[in-house]
Amino acid sequence: MKGSDTPVVLIVEDEPDVAETYNLWLADEYEVRMAQSGDEGLAKLDDDVDVVLLDRMMPGLSGDEVLKRIRDRGLECRVAMVTAVEPDFDILEMGFDAYLCKPIRSEQLHDTVENLLERSEYDDLLQEYYSLVETQATLEATKSSTELADHEEYDRLQERIDEIRDDLGDALGGIEGDEDFIATLRGLSDGEE
Repeated sequence: MKGSDTPVVLIVEDEPDVAETYNLWLADEYEVRMAQSGDEGLAKLDDDVDVVLLDRMMPGLSGDEVLKRIRDRGLECRVAMVTAVEPDFDILEMGFDAYLCKPIRSEQLHDTVENLLERSEYDDLLQEYYSLVETQATLEATKSSTELADHEEYDRLQERIDEIRDDLGDALGGIEGDEDFIATLRGLSDGEE
C-alpha cells in the first residue's frame, strides 16, 4: 500500500456487469477504480494502484498486452488475471501474480486481493531485511567488536533485523535459526530467477 492507508484495486474488465459485480464485492474494503478497456486501464494505472484485476480477452488491447506494458513500466502493483481463458503453457512467460478462471466467487476474489497485498508487504519487508543485513555486514567488516558493542544505533539495527527475521520466519512457516532462515531466503531468490 503506497499512497494511502486504503489499498487501491484497479478492475480492467470489458463486461460492465462483471466489473460492477467485482466493484460491489470490493468497495467496502478497497478504493476501486474501473476501466472497460486495456487502454483505459493503463490510463488509470499509477503508483497508487496496489492490485490490478485484469481480464485477459478484451477487444482492442488484450489483457496479455496490458500486463506486458505494466511490467515494462516497472510498476510495483500485483496483477491477477481474471478471465474465462483456460490457462495453457503460454502463461509461463506472462508474469502475472495470480490467475483466476471465471466464473469466480466473492470470497475467491477477496482472498486473491488479500493474498496479493500480503505478498507486496512481504516483498517490502524482505527488501528492508536485505538492506539492513547488508548495512550490518558492512559495519562488521570495518568496525571492531568493541566499537559495535558500544554503539546504540548498531544495537537498534540488530534489533530491527531480528524483528524482521521473526516476521519473515512466521510468514515462511516458522523457520528456526539463522542457517535455516538464510537457506530458505536463498531458495526463494534462486526460484525467482
